[in-house]
Amino acid sequence: MSEVDHRFCVAPMMERTDRHDRMFLRQFSRRALLYTEMVGAAALVHSSQRGDVHRLLFHNPAEQPLALQLGGCDPVQLAEAAALGAGAGYREVNLNVGCPSRRVQAARFGACLMAEPRLVAECVQAMQSAVADATAAEVGAAEAAAADAGAETDAAVPVTVKCRIGIDEQDDEAFLFRFMEEVAAAGCRVFIIHARKAALRGLSPKQNREVPPLNYGRVLAAKKRFPELCIVINGGITDLQQAATLLEQGADGVMLGRAAYDNPYLLHQVDREIFGESEGEGDDEADGAAAEPRSRRQYLEGFVPYIERELARGTPLHHITRHTLGLFKGVAGGRGYRRHLSTYANRPGAGVSVLREAMAMVG
Repeated sequence: MSEVDHRFCVAPMMERTDRHDRMFLRQFSRRALLYTEMVGAAALVHSSQRGDVHRLLFHNPAEQPLALQLGGCDPVQLAEAAALGAGAGYREVNLNVGCPSRRVQAARFGACLMAEPRLVAECVQAMQSAVADATAAEVGAAEAAAADAGAETDAAVPVTVKCRIGIDEQDDEAFLFRFMEEVAAAGCRVFIIHARKAALRGLSPKQNREVPPLNYGRVLAAKKRFPELCIVINGGITDLQQAATLLEQGADGVMLGRAAYDNPYLLHQVDREIFGESEGEGDDEADGAAAEPRSRRQYLEGFVPYIERELARGTPLHHITRHTLGLFKGVAGGRGYRRHLSTYANRPGAGVSVLREAMAMVG
């Protein structure tokens, strides 16, 4: 399995980065690392016991590279869930230690786990062992023996952690560094760090993305303190120029969330600007650097065959097209496009003709 490249990632977002959204985003970039919505480890294990785990883990191979994000605090459950994810073909399994919602806190996971680095370390260690076992079972005894002989501790499918720079009053470099040191000692080599602290009391999840001030300096300081680790910076990044600047300043990767969802066309420059590919590189139908940049409409046209296949499977149109509402942001007719889809795509029997009617409103 090829090494995961974290230079540009799209964040896990509840009720946003489902399989339809990921297929849409993949139209714009073949290199960006995409993440699933957070999946509860307990729910995944229970689904496996009922025999319907496919419902939670299903993804299209075209979504790759793709990472599975898990939520939980029980090392045994997380280990089983991580093994299921690795077996389903995800390139990475990520542990959520950053979500500040009260519901998540009530279950004792998310950002509140930053106060329990030893438990997080136990979870990571258990997940890595389970993933390594699942990987060894797939690749065969010969490769497993070679891995044992090399005494490597890293699993073929990496287990990573997404966290904050602090929580509540525990909001300084020393707190973050202690957390990272203990979790890294358990084998975690990749930390995705939201450059805001999480206020576990008094702020909603939305406010936690906006009210606590950004502190990119602390994340970059973490990279200097732990140069051997891969540090991905998240929070408040709105465009590729800002992303490129953070990479130049020392971050190993950047992660965009709402900016990528609300303006998916932003991703069409990622492969060129972040990964250094020429226009059309990797596209069998493109003529390398001679290929012309595609328009928003052309990207959407490229998504239509997927929509048609999903409609044939019984997927309602609005489950898919809701993820395209930001495509024509700032473009003449964009408001009409959004209004038409919002009005008609959720009606029974709505088909591709509704999307084409909406597209016709764009100048």
